Amino acid sequence: MSKKMDFYIGPCVLESEALARQIAETLLKDLEPFKNQINLHFKGSWDKANRSSFTSYRGPGLDEGLRVLEMINKEYGLPTLTDYHVPDQAEAVAQAVSVLQVPAFLCRQTDMIFEGAKACKKYNRELKIKKGQFLSPEETKNIVDKASEFLSLDKIILTERGTSFGYNNLVVDMASFMIMKSFGVRTVHDATHCVQRPGGLGTATGGKREQILVLARAAIAAGADGIFMECHPNPAVAKSDAATALPLENVKKIVGELLRIRQAVSE
Repeated sequence: MSKKMDFYIGPCVLESEALARQIAETLLKDLEPFKNQINLHFKGSWDKANRSSFTSYRGPGLDEGLRVLEMINKEYGLPTLTDYHVPDQAEAVAQAVSVLQVPAFLCRQTDMIFEGAKACKKYNRELKIKKGQFLSPEETKNIVDKASEFLSLDKIILTERGTSFGYNNLVVDMASFMIMKSFGVRTVHDATHCVQRPGGLGTATGGKREQILVLARAAIAAGADGIFMECHPNPAVAKSDAATALPLENVKKIVGELLRIRQAVSE
């Protein structure tokens, strides 16, 4: 198999420059054996605008967050990914990162998609859109249609992060990957957010970390083109999504296993 697999890995939120450097350095070192098989992106949010509690840490803000992401790209050679939350932010974010991400709750906002797609075209970036927890995979065709008004299909990425069917729970339909790929775009599995229990801890989101690898294996077998996952050197003290962040030391083993599954199902 010649085509590399996309991985988007990093902390949920950018806590500090030092932590970003630690994670980037560890990822490069640990995933060196797979460099010919993967396209590694460093992901990190400069603002978590949908925290369960308004008192929770949201991030360093736009200017500092983009500075850190630009530093990661320049010093470590890693393409980067981050979110934007209102249409007016798309231009600034596109100047700084390789992949712009539309959060799941905003995926139906036409102005978000239009401005993100325009900025991506202007700066030769990619637009990654998370399927909302309230949408069926078939409904994502409308998202692709909006983005493709300004951007070619090879620059558009959809992400499956689970669907809500009951209180504090998400379910991943493995048929989603086949359906969303049929619209001519790459489709990525969000391995850590899909095991969340939104608001499950009252003022914070809970999760089922033990199910991450089970679902990621299934997603790759079902045809997912890539994996998005969050990690932290010490998940227990992570400032966001502590319940679902992977221990940084486990990333190498998981990436290796998912690559083997991808190879097996492609034979």
